[in-house]
Amino acid sequence: MNAPWRGTLLLTALAMMAFAGNSLLCRAALRPGAIDATTFALVRVLAGAAVLLPLALRTLPLHQVRHAGSWPSAVMLAAYAVAFSLAYRALDASTGTLLLFGAVQVTMLGTARLRGERPPRGTWFGFLLATAGLGILLLPGVHAPDVASALLMVVAGVAWGGYSLRGRDAHDATAATTANFVRALPLCALASLVALTIHPPHATGEGLLLAILSGAITSGLGYVVWYATVRSLTATAAATAQLVVPVLAAFGGVLLFDEALTLRLALAAPLVLGGAGLAIVAKRT
Repeated sequence: MNAPWRGTLLLTALAMMAFAGNSLLCRAALRPGAIDATTFALVRVLAGAAVLLPLALRTLPLHQVRHAGSWPSAVMLAAYAVAFSLAYRALDASTGTLLLFGAVQVTMLGTARLRGERPPRGTWFGFLLATAGLGILLLPGVHAPDVASALLMVVAGVAWGGYSLRGRDAHDATAATTANFVRALPLCALASLVALTIHPPHATGEGLLLAILSGAITSGLGYVVWYATVRSLTATAAATAQLVVPVLAAFGGVLLFDEALTLRLALAAPLVLGGAGLAIVAKRT
């Protein structure tokens, strides 16, 4: 493996760990009801913007940062953040993960095919290995989901897939991510206002802290790493890499929530991790 691909593999691994951390932080905050879903999404995006803006301004003037990113990307980011949080309240981990990453795969792979992308055979083989591993991990535990929550998770997956694809055109990952977070703020605030008509917001100190950590570190900084990485990947490889997230989140559950290390996880992990790695490093034709 040459040096550029080693760097790409390392950055991809960091981004996937950040995404898994997001899942764990959301679970820790939303499942016990430490904070409501739309407030979590709003604080998450606000914290991300607050951390990223000073970083972006260190290298670019404000007017250049303002013109980075785009409104379509911001809409996708806000739609993902809000829909994911709302769906996470009612879906179990297996069902939610399968719906989310199924929608991500369909969005990214479908778009790649429409654009005429023809990834190498190694990428497709890696994708099949990773998909098989994800099936071993998730399918035996899937239950019939709540329809509304399932639809919200599919919306989240489609939005995130679109956001990831748009990152391939970003010239400055930090500036683009910062601008997208800032633009997404009023959209998330609007979602919170709409939610006020249904139920009052609530947030404990723990819930706010978890939302801030999610926004500042695993979202804000993690998405900068992802935008810096995704430009070096085919859409198929980028989609396949994200199949690693459920496995990392499952190991996080073992370490942080005292969940059992199951045989399914032990069998699925090498398939998903190996398949994703193969998809990333496969030579382009």
